Amino acid sequence: MTFEHQAMKVYSKYNNMVSINVIPGHFATNHSHITHYIDMTTLKARQSMARAAAKSIASEYVASTVVDTIVCMDGTEVIGSYLAEELTECGIMSMNQHKAIYVVTPEFNSVGQMIFRDNLQPMIKGKHILFLLASATTGRTVERSLECVSYYGGIVAGISAIFSANEEIAGQKIHTLFHIGDIPEYKTYPHNACPYCQAGKKIEAIVNSYGYSKL
Repeated sequence: MTFEHQAMKVYSKYNNMVSINVIPGHFATNHSHITHYIDMTTLKARQSMARAAAKSIASEYVASTVVDTIVCMDGTEVIGSYLAEELTECGIMSMNQHKAIYVVTPEFNSVGQMIFRDNLQPMIKGKHILFLLASATTGRTVERSLECVSYYGGIVAGISAIFSANEEIAGQKIHTLFHIGDIPEYKTYPHNACPYCQAGKKIEAIVNSYGYSKL
């Protein structure tokens, strides 16, 4: 039996129209080894589910947050577009001249640094930035993102993730649709301290925000 056949569907406690597939196993990311692969492919690509996710995320910000730009990470652009629409319809404050929310995606250079090209920098500098990520596990991506936006003169308005193993990273609260309590067996380990590796269990796949590649 392949590990895909062990997938379990988990529904968000905040919206029963939003679900992810959770697959147990031994997987390697860029930063760690994890015990479960969280498949968000449908959530990020299916129009109805992406909109439902955006509606739930928007509820965290409509009361008091200024949002000028949504920075989409990990292939969350579809959700980000709906999120901008939801926030605009709710009348959220924006300091942009056109009273519209920008939706942008950063670039990563050859050494893995997160950058914004000159044409996108005006959408970051002096703007209130809402980060949207698929997952936040070790926190390194969030920390790198915060450093990048600070460098370009942006102001962090909030961080949302579909799944997060942490409630707070680098002093910032992580708003999330799924958290560690929804997957109680989920564990993450440093590469050199993985009990599965120490027990001789082979890695089943390399995973990242785009999907997985079997080994």
